[in-house]
Amino acid sequence: MPVTSVSDFYESHGSRLPEGLAREIGHFNVFEAEKLFDPKTGDRTMPYSRRAYYKISWLRGKSRAEYADKVIDVEAEALLFATPKIPYHWVPADGNQTGMFCIFTPDFLSAAKSGVVLDELPLFQPGQVPVFQLNGAAVAEVEYIFRKMQRELNADYKYKYDLLRNLVMELIHYGQKLQPLSAMSNAQNASERMASLFVELLERQFPLETEGQRLQLRTPAQYADRLAVHVNHLNKVLKEITGSTTTQLISNRITQEAKILLKQSRWSVADVAYVLGYDDVAHFSNYFKKQTGMTALGFRG
Repeated sequence: MPVTSVSDFYESHGSRLPEGLAREIGHFNVFEAEKLFDPKTGDRTMPYSRRAYYKISWLRGKSRAEYADKVIDVEAEALLFATPKIPYHWVPADGNQTGMFCIFTPDFLSAAKSGVVLDELPLFQPGQVPVFQLNGAAVAEVEYIFRKMQRELNADYKYKYDLLRNLVMELIHYGQKLQPLSAMSNAQNASERMASLFVELLERQFPLETEGQRLQLRTPAQYADRLAVHVNHLNKVLKEITGSTTTQLISNRITQEAKILLKQSRWSVADVAYVLGYDDVAHFSNYFKKQTGMTALGFRG
């Protein structure tokens, strides 16, 4: 799964990270959606990925937010909160989406500066629905905050970033008081999507082509964390869709790669064990024999 950095975000829209902003402690910027995206030529879809920054979006127009375990349809005006810990996919329904959004890095709004730990707030917890419908009065209030951010960012006020942090916190607290939108109840589609994302995460780690590579995700809990779902829920979904548990799917793929490396590379068993995430070659050898009925050296022939 790609992790989109702040620099990646700017490059994807044909611009560089502003030098003045980059010198600040942390990063913050605010945008008007219709000016950033060209509705005639640009692809406005934001792919499923994990961002390295927080994002608060005021959405206008029909769109859809897809998470690993839920889909949320936006019919008119909404406020969406995104955290680096929870990947999502945003899909516009047509070319008429407008609105504004701000992005900021964790160090811009650190606990030392804001007095709160963002990921401990209910709004940013896994399993929550961080998309909120806005009515007429709420739209006016949210738009006012975003416009004020825009004005202050362009001002020469010495303490403008302190003021901008306060405005971001105002949006966060405003969102926590709103009623979240309901997620779609099509459990089958959600399960299939989660299973597909799991397989994508698993397969993207392979092939292991150099001795400097190393398998990063080896446990069900690590995959559940990347997908921002509970490990028991992930296991239940995979068992329903594939007939195998999360542990079995991971083990089968690691064993498959171990066989490939033992047969097709000149690496030592210790090297194969290391790239597959085993620090102890004896532990790997026991695992391989349990999975295949053969020792690693015996399998290599």
